[in-house]
Amino acid sequence: MASVLKASLPSLDYPYDALEPFISQEIMTLHHTKHHQTYVNALNAAEEAYAKASSPKERIALQAALKFNGGGHINHSLFWKNLAPSSQKGGSGGVLNDGALKKAIDETFGSLDNLKKEFNTTTAGIQGSGWGWLGVNPKTRRLEIATTANQDPLLTLVPVIGVDIWEHAFYLQYKNVKVDYLNAIWNVINFEEAEKRFREAAKL
Repeated sequence: MASVLKASLPSLDYPYDALEPFISQEIMTLHHTKHHQTYVNALNAAEEAYAKASSPKERIALQAALKFNGGGHINHSLFWKNLAPSSQKGGSGGVLNDGALKKAIDETFGSLDNLKKEFNTTTAGIQGSGWGWLGVNPKTRRLEIATTANQDPLLTLVPVIGVDIWEHAFYLQYKNVKVDYLNAIWNVINFEEAEKRFREAAKL
């Protein structure tokens, strides 16, 4: 039986209170240590069960757990890197500097404000839980907005920015007003990280 490489909870590059007032310390602590940790634990359990499975039927039965918890781990690992303390706190969050990403955003959407509006409208339209994405089409190398349901990872595009729209990401602070959360999160989006992802995906 092949050994299973265990997933682990990634550490954050900033303290839990670093994204306030836009994302509260309470939300960040619960989101990282409870929700993401649960996906990690369940993914490892599913991986171990898959490795021990002795029939195709058993392996097929584990696909849903692998997809859900594996997607949860992949998406959240990207999400934490996606965030940074705001410029109001001396961080780089919310600041899009001149560069390849800014040029691509302007070419595709006209401006950063237009991107935010289109992204927020599309993402707020998710029925139930899911993720909003800005990604690079690997064929055209152009930016596109997309959504995925539940914890499905983004497979059609290379992710540049991802926003968690599950209630656990915002409800304690923004209640049921998803649009307020979506407007606020742009203040802590790590555009430096997004620039790196974009340049890699667009092969610049």
